[in-house]
Amino acid sequence: MTDKPFSPACERNREPILAVLGEVFEHAHAVLEIGSGTGQHAVYFARALPHVQWHPSDRAEYHDGIEAWRADGGTDNLHPPLLLDVNMPQWPVVDGVDAVFSANTAHIMSWQEVCLMLRGVAALLPGGAPFCLYGPFNRAGAFTSDSNREFHQSLQLRMPHMGLRDIDALREEAEPQGLMLEAVHELPANNLMLVWRRTHAP
Repeated sequence: MTDKPFSPACERNREPILAVLGEVFEHAHAVLEIGSGTGQHAVYFARALPHVQWHPSDRAEYHDGIEAWRADGGTDNLHPPLLLDVNMPQWPVVDGVDAVFSANTAHIMSWQEVCLMLRGVAALLPGGAPFCLYGPFNRAGAFTSDSNREFHQSLQLRMPHMGLRDIDALREEAEPQGLMLEAVHELPANNLMLVWRRTHAP
């Protein structure tokens, strides 16, 4: 089995994230996690939310690491990783999904990919279902901290298509798809949890 990949950030942010997910996903039955990365979040949240069937997903190169975490500490409600790239014309079909979660993905995707993620989530979710999107975001066109500005600049140096996304820009893209921003939770280290709610069909 592949050695387990490890992200210190996942260890630091998992408890504050869970505090929000525990409330928002209280009545959820099946969650699709977009961009599961190392798999640490999937294991932790599946354990903490035993009433939820947790479906991690990511591109193929991350599956061995996710499976390593799942094999070492998974529970009955944690499923094998699904192959999902937001650029795929057809996302995998998961029966009963009524909630979506994604962490630290919007700033590493291109803006076009962020828009594809929002459209895909809207197409997947039934009416009233939540989408929780975690990470650093700008508000009203401005950085919320010096560290977020520096992080954005470092992302741009790595890959010009990366960067922090503005909440207003996300709303402009999401609302026509039927995703309405219900709440913004301030979490440690200048991160936010954006809670979207699926409403009408686009």
